[in-house]
Amino acid sequence: MISLITQGFTNWEIATRSYISMNSLKSYIRSACRKIGVERQAVRWGIEYGTLPPERLDDER
Repeated sequence: MISLITQGFTNWEIATRSYISMNSLKSYIRSACRKIGVERQAVRWGIEYGTLPPERLDDER
């Protein structure tokens, strides 16, 4: 999930792509952020730890 957030996908796009509800997605994101020790800096963490791909293709959305 963090890598998709880091790539700039919206919550709706991530939920749709992952075939889960928006509520489940929000729960997964909160859980992931707790595990990595961040609150609102998931994108910063993702970039620092290499989850950002070299570039994102617009047709992936």
